[in-house]
Amino acid sequence: MALPEIQADKTLGDAWDYKGRPAVRSATGGWTAAAMILGVEACERLTTLGIAVNLVTYLTSTMHLGSASSANTVTNFLGTSFMLCLLGGFVADTFLGRYLTIAIFATVQGIGVTILTISTMIPSLHPPRCDPGSPSCQSADGMQLVVLFTALYLTALGTGGLKSSVSGFGSDQFDDTNKEEKAQMTSFFNWFFFFISIGSLVAVTVLVYIQDNVGRRWGYGVIACAIVFGILVFLSGTKKYRFKKLLGSPLTQIAAVCVGAWRKRNLQTPSDLSLLFTIDDIENEGSKKKQKLPHSKQFRFLDKAAIIDANTKINMSNAQDKWFLSTLTDVEEVKMVIRMLPIWATTIMFWTVYAQMTTFSVSQATTLDRHIGKSFEIPAASMTAFFVGSILLTVPVYDCIVIPLAKKFLKNPQGLSPLQCIGVGLVLSIFAMAAAAFTEIKRLDVAREHNLVHAHNAVLPLSVFWLIPQFFFVGAGEAFTYIGQLDFFLKECPKGMKTMSTGLFLSTLSLGCFFSSVLVSIVHKFTGDNKPWLADNLNEGKLYNFYWLLTILSVLNMILFLLGANWYVYKDKRLAEEGIEPEEEESALH
Repeated sequence: MALPEIQADKTLGDAWDYKGRPAVRSATGGWTAAAMILGVEACERLTTLGIAVNLVTYLTSTMHLGSASSANTVTNFLGTSFMLCLLGGFVADTFLGRYLTIAIFATVQGIGVTILTISTMIPSLHPPRCDPGSPSCQSADGMQLVVLFTALYLTALGTGGLKSSVSGFGSDQFDDTNKEEKAQMTSFFNWFFFFISIGSLVAVTVLVYIQDNVGRRWGYGVIACAIVFGILVFLSGTKKYRFKKLLGSPLTQIAAVCVGAWRKRNLQTPSDLSLLFTIDDIENEGSKKKQKLPHSKQFRFLDKAAIIDANTKINMSNAQDKWFLSTLTDVEEVKMVIRMLPIWATTIMFWTVYAQMTTFSVSQATTLDRHIGKSFEIPAASMTAFFVGSILLTVPVYDCIVIPLAKKFLKNPQGLSPLQCIGVGLVLSIFAMAAAAFTEIKRLDVAREHNLVHAHNAVLPLSVFWLIPQFFFVGAGEAFTYIGQLDFFLKECPKGMKTMSTGLFLSTLSLGCFFSSVLVSIVHKFTGDNKPWLADNLNEGKLYNFYWLLTILSVLNMILFLLGANWYVYKDKRLAEEGIEPEEEESALH
């Protein structure tokens, strides 16, 4: 048998087939398996954005909820979807594995969308039609809201579990020790981002148009059918997939180090490192290989988790109780995560700004002239297509123009560093909110000029394209922030915590949405009903003040980010100073 044939039929040491046998390279994994996984991700984006970008108009026009309440419902739905990625990742890493997690949570997502579709078809599950602002207009009652929220949060639960595992399970189909398959993995991430973008674009154009012009039942029904199709395609690839062993969740390691340090809080931290339990003590005992990390003087209270005291009994033939004793490397990995928290915290504000694109910016669009020619009218939520288009435009501009210029003038072989990318994104978010405030002032001037301040559902003689700058700046900002965050969390997280690094990134999206909800509630409460900033009829409110508030908060957040970025030392530089050669890391920029 020829050498290439031997290589092709070689079994992989760290992957198994669906029957639990060592996976054969030629019969499992590769592009055939990965392509079936990409379809599920496209359906996930189609579902999340297909519901979220047009949900505020459904809540105000059909369910007759207030402007602030509708905005909070949308941001809470998005925030919960992203936050549940942490739960999904924990379940996948600890109990179910990525394959079962995707299959189960995709089904849950399908059930949620099906309930949402049915609720739009049954008249008793939404209030009777009326003119917004009319005294006889009834808001959705308790039972109607229960059905609606059940559908939305089942969908959010499914999205969180599904999203946490799709990219990881896709990368599992390629062997990164094989040169050819490693190159295919790079191509997979390119196509992964492409499918996310295509799903987003279809959601904000085709699906939104169907929802507004054909009917919500048809729009949500298409989403439900797409999910079913995606699940069937995913399950059909079962025999082709490669499966990896469960390695446990990094969240457990973090909790174990904190618990161990707390239990030994009364002990004195030794200056002699030999008294701390090191990776050398267990590296030959079957534990998963970790990169040895130098001891750092920061957060030394955590070192107590690795103290070997008289009450600690170690049996080297058995795994030590991690809740009483952690290795020094485990402790240092947790310290690395803690060092990242200031950067993590200061990126939340960007996603608070991002949340406005699916709430108040869409509400603004409903009051403006959306006609192209005499016959075609752009759905209000489809203005987010400019947001998606801005992302698709910014990525190649960044790759082809910004990186070469940065290499030349900043002398950085990678172009912009991850923190520099994030910084650019935060600056663009400030521009976005300033542009949104100026546009809202212009919109209100037109409303007053034509005596339409108190008219509900009035369409102002002002083009909807005045909103493009705020969508453009946020979209371009997302491209930079997304690239920077993903690269930062992927490279700076310990090698054994790659799954959690994605969870940390997605948690900033979640907390940004939740912070938006809190901010809206506070503003709505303090500005009252007499001179509200966030009125049900935007023409009677002062939405521009809310945008200025976000601008000011974004500037203050930018200052905090600069302080955190100046304090932070990249992992590679820190290891180089200790004379340790960093291990090769995957890049988020494929």
